Amino acid sequence: MTARIPYRTLSGTSRLAGVMGWPVSHSKSPRLHGYWLAKYGIDGSYMPLPVEPENFQAALMSLRNLGFSGVNVTIPQKEMAMPECDELSDRARRIGAVNTVTFAKDGRLLGDNTDGFGFIENLRQEAPGIDFTSGPAVVLGAGGASRAILVALLDEESPEIRIANRTRKRAEDVTREFNDPRLKVIDWPVSPEALSDVALLVNTTSLGMVGQPKLDIDLDGLPTSALVTDIVYAPLVTDLLAQARERGNPIVDGLGMLLHQARPGFHRWFGIDPEVTQELRDFVLSPD
Repeated sequence: MTARIPYRTLSGTSRLAGVMGWPVSHSKSPRLHGYWLAKYGIDGSYMPLPVEPENFQAALMSLRNLGFSGVNVTIPQKEMAMPECDELSDRARRIGAVNTVTFAKDGRLLGDNTDGFGFIENLRQEAPGIDFTSGPAVVLGAGGASRAILVALLDEESPEIRIANRTRKRAEDVTREFNDPRLKVIDWPVSPEALSDVALLVNTTSLGMVGQPKLDIDLDGLPTSALVTDIVYAPLVTDLLAQARERGNPIVDGLGMLLHQARPGFHRWFGIDPEVTQELRDFVLSPD
């Protein structure tokens, strides 16, 4: 008896999307979106699209002309996508980068940034009842991911956000650009005193990631009620999260941010707001 081949064929009306970047071989997005496409029985495909930066503009327009529904955009092309879009969401404009492009039926390119959405939704799912207004937040790092998280926390009415970055000037530049009195720059490394009344501690740097130096931080001043989260998900439990958990703080890993930030794009391109479940987490992390 011939075994059944576990694959789905595409029709002539399949919806197409993908992730653009250089490189994209490391991206978990095709696996993530592929899971949802199979789960919901959607006639569509989501594929990795390795595009060198100098070819980005031409490739983006070609995908639109080929009938793609949209694309995700990853490093180093998040900033490059902004001037190519005909319309930007408010959060993309404030963050200064685009990670989700939708090709409208009238040919316009609609740019959005869903990283902050993913961050907030991950915390809401993993820490039910979280109140972003309950106390100050400390954000480690002032890069692109930090900007998205700062915008999201400001929109959630965080009363104060303290930014610490290895290069202080970069944190000061971000604070000056956002021009919001709730943003404060604090010294790196962060002192225990700067953590004494904090409700949320967020690491947006690459420190603690596999192959990167360890994040060196003293948590002695942090209330044990404070939530500690790391946008790194390799390893899933970073040294920061392990240290926080050992002293009794609630923790949230960074995988859910990746999963939730994909939801708005999938909804726009394929018509369903997908669920983030434990089965999905396990599937995305599995090696095969």
